[in-house]
Amino acid sequence: MVDRIAVIPGSFDPVTLGHLDVIERAAGLWDELHVVVVHNPDKEAMLPIAQRVSLLEQSIVDAGFPGNIVVASWSMGLLVDYCTDVGAQVLVKGIRSQVDVAYETPMAIVNRNLAGVETVFLLPDPAHGHVSSSLVRQVAALGGDVSPYVPSAVAKRIQRS
Repeated sequence: MVDRIAVIPGSFDPVTLGHLDVIERAAGLWDELHVVVVHNPDKEAMLPIAQRVSLLEQSIVDAGFPGNIVVASWSMGLLVDYCTDVGAQVLVKGIRSQVDVAYETPMAIVNRNLAGVETVFLLPDPAHGHVSSSLVRQVAALGGDVSPYVPSAVAKRIQRS
């Protein structure tokens, strides 16, 4: 039997509880789930990629998620190239609003056309649907408490900044 492999890409700058919600549910749907930190040239990063990978790994361990999750980074071309390299047939995207749907739909179509990789949209738990990494960065930059929105390892890291 062929393993069913999916990829969840994102900048995860920083990882939020909403991200973890989607990761946990996706891990239950596929045999292997790759959570891939990608560089977004349109955003100025708060944390270096290596630190985002480390915080994701720590947050996944702390949450007690299943062992079928692989955390990686990718910056060497198209995301569908990563999918092809690891044998993933599906990209998983968390969708918070119609704005996310409008942004993600053209990319989903292109990814299917380029490499036959389908995209599955997962809705977040309503408790986290309003939270984005951008919002967390803004709250942190203004000295606010981000602990209700991020895993404890992330909150500790941000508080040290």
